[in-house]
Amino acid sequence: MFKEVLRRPVGLLGAAVVALSFGAPAVAQEQLSIATGGTGGVYYPMGGGLAEIINNHIDGYAAAAEVTGASVENMGLIATGDADLAIGLADTVSQAYTGTGRFEGQQLPMIRGLASLYANMVQIVALEGSGITSLEDLRGKRVSIGAPGSGTEVNTNAILEANGISYDDIDEQRLNFNETADALSNGDIDAGFWSVGAPTSSILNLATTQDIVIIELTEAEMAAAMDANATFAMTTLAGGSYNGVDADISVLGIPNVLTVSSEMSDDLAYSITKAMFENIAELQAVHPAANETTIDFTIAATPVPLHPGAIRYYEEVGVTIPDGLRP
Repeated sequence: MFKEVLRRPVGLLGAAVVALSFGAPAVAQEQLSIATGGTGGVYYPMGGGLAEIINNHIDGYAAAAEVTGASVENMGLIATGDADLAIGLADTVSQAYTGTGRFEGQQLPMIRGLASLYANMVQIVALEGSGITSLEDLRGKRVSIGAPGSGTEVNTNAILEANGISYDDIDEQRLNFNETADALSNGDIDAGFWSVGAPTSSILNLATTQDIVIIELTEAEMAAAMDANATFAMTTLAGGSYNGVDADISVLGIPNVLTVSSEMSDDLAYSITKAMFENIAELQAVHPAANETTIDFTIAATPVPLHPGAIRYYEEVGVTIPDGLRP
């Protein structure tokens, strides 16, 4: 899927061969890093698809998706300049920009949005026969709350706290998506949280070897979580998303935001935004979550100001930008 770009200078003989073969020396390409998440989620394939769009449609740049701990870590990578683009959950992105929550005392005011990509669904998974059928049943159980520095951990904490459950009430395990699926399959944990687009490969794989159940929150539990976190919204996990999960299930959803630094040039931010939306079918071919990647979703769901380069593109195609999305 990804193009490999040589990072070493070409020797004199190699340069001569390139010149003889193509009539001109190779043009150096600027490397762009896209911070994503673990390979068992949606961020990594979405980041890879975006990298391909950049590689194929923006001259002078070569992009690659990087595996990371996801949302919280990704905001730090943007702040330090160790990533050029990063995907993050809306609540984490908002906390980073405002210096609240996980970012209390370390505000990152340079965070800017390019687009909102799709909505995560918070999926709480246990095995059939575990006896876990509700959020309250997690008390005293071994529960994966998400990888350290991930948006899943942020979402899990918000949902549990809003409903009167603390980490003292569970045996929390901080595992990434693939590790959570393996631990469930092996009987090392009792339940796990995923905040990810659906369907996701790690749950798909688990459901091929084990009978799984998705724990549905009550209306009161959902309302409490939405009151505590304004970026949560009720959405539906479609029946048939996973083997053995036949009925539609109401779950909490939260947008995912493609972010950059305010230090990115306006021209580059414009070019990336334009290339992504004008070639969105290429991203949709990588993962169905990109079917949600629209300009309307961006304007409705982005929790931080948009980069001026992105605004230039949106205004070119006739979109009115709300004052709250202007830097």
